[in-house]
Amino acid sequence: MQWKNRLIAVAAVVAMAAALLYGGAREPAEILPEEEKTPFLLGDKETLYFWYTDESMTNFVNSAAVSFGEKEDVRVIPVLASDSEYLEAVNSASLHTEQIPDVYMVSHESLEKAYLAGLASEIRDEQGICTEENFPAAALSAVTYHGKRVAYPLFFETSVLLYNQTYLDEWAAQSAQRELLETGSENGAPDGDSAGIEVDAELLAQKTEEYRLQSIPATVDDIRNIADTFDVPEGVDGVMRWDVSDIFYNYWIVGNYMIVGGEAGDDDSLLNIANQETVDCLEVYKALNQFFYIESDTVSYDSVIQDFIDGKIVFTIATTDAAARLRQAKEDGTFGWEYGFAPMPDVSPELKSRSMSVTSAVAVNGYSEHRELADRFAAYLADGCAGSLYEQTGKVPANKNADLQDGALQIFAAEYADSVPLPKMMETSNFWLYLERLFARVWNGEDVPGLLEELAQQLSSQLGTAG
Repeated sequence: MQWKNRLIAVAAVVAMAAALLYGGAREPAEILPEEEKTPFLLGDKETLYFWYTDESMTNFVNSAAVSFGEKEDVRVIPVLASDSEYLEAVNSASLHTEQIPDVYMVSHESLEKAYLAGLASEIRDEQGICTEENFPAAALSAVTYHGKRVAYPLFFETSVLLYNQTYLDEWAAQSAQRELLETGSENGAPDGDSAGIEVDAELLAQKTEEYRLQSIPATVDDIRNIADTFDVPEGVDGVMRWDVSDIFYNYWIVGNYMIVGGEAGDDDSLLNIANQETVDCLEVYKALNQFFYIESDTVSYDSVIQDFIDGKIVFTIATTDAAARLRQAKEDGTFGWEYGFAPMPDVSPELKSRSMSVTSAVAVNGYSEHRELADRFAAYLADGCAGSLYEQTGKVPANKNADLQDGALQIFAAEYADSVPLPKMMETSNFWLYLERLFARVWNGEDVPGLLEELAQQLSSQLGTAG
């Protein structure tokens, strides 16, 4: 899954070296010497180079480059780059070529590294778009480093609960029927036998609706109750299955209580790993393996989403790509049920959940000779172009004013608003790999307090805060 690859990449310690680049309007590996530049490229227009790594954004980027160029009477040249050692390539091009990446896409957890290398500077934000009126708290925290906004939020990724509404309606009908039969048995059937009891149709419909309204789980216990009481239809393998091997789909369990760097993920004095609430949350997680037995080495995100589409499970945990995937499956007839998305349930009535998020941002290169213009283009992408982002790329904009007509995307946006951004501290870049291993060991039944203490000591040592 892409998130595992992202975390591995963040954990790698690499030198600032040029990476192989490809595609785009101009490939950096083929940067022309001064005497070979065409009049078109030199011209009399100010020129910006914009770097990005995701090919699915090409149409969006090209459209924005043209419209901004016409608006400002400048030229914006998009460059599609490899995501391998991306910041190293941005650094190399900034130091050793004339075609400096003036503006570039960057995942927010790399912003400390970019800022300290001079590759990201505090944004000017002349139009005042980086405010709570335009972006949720998670987006603003993601692009903040030591109190400074050092990029503009563009789009995000987070996880929510995906459910099969048809199955939940069936569970509601079963539960209502069961309750009325049990009530009838208690109220006069001989020997408590419910056989032959007639259930009032109107009352049954009323009770079914009551259960249906309760079917979207508010806590993990609600999911377990459905699993306990649902006589699942033929072909359903289990009530819930998700990718337990990937921290992105597990972090909601501890996200509200495990503190690494504070809200902006940049303060090495804010570290609270082994607190009692986190212990309690992980004990609930450990118990889930006994309830929804899932072999972590046999599942993947793609496999569980396919299981959901095939009607084999009632619940799973999904990222934003699932919205389009399910919509397409409904349209082509490969998914024959009703479905919906919901916020992640709380761990318990007392223990709240909080999902992890990643924000893709637009940074202005501190080495750019056109920083004022670059800043305007970055702001233009994050604000002026946000409305067309999802349609052109499938990425969900961080900007709250973008019109998300799809109800599923609104659920993702609501979950993102209060999510936990990945921290930016370079010293904790391997934290997520450590945490992924910790979750795997907890899932397999190991001691929760001991594992958390071990992780806390590892991180304190890396941050230089160990006693």
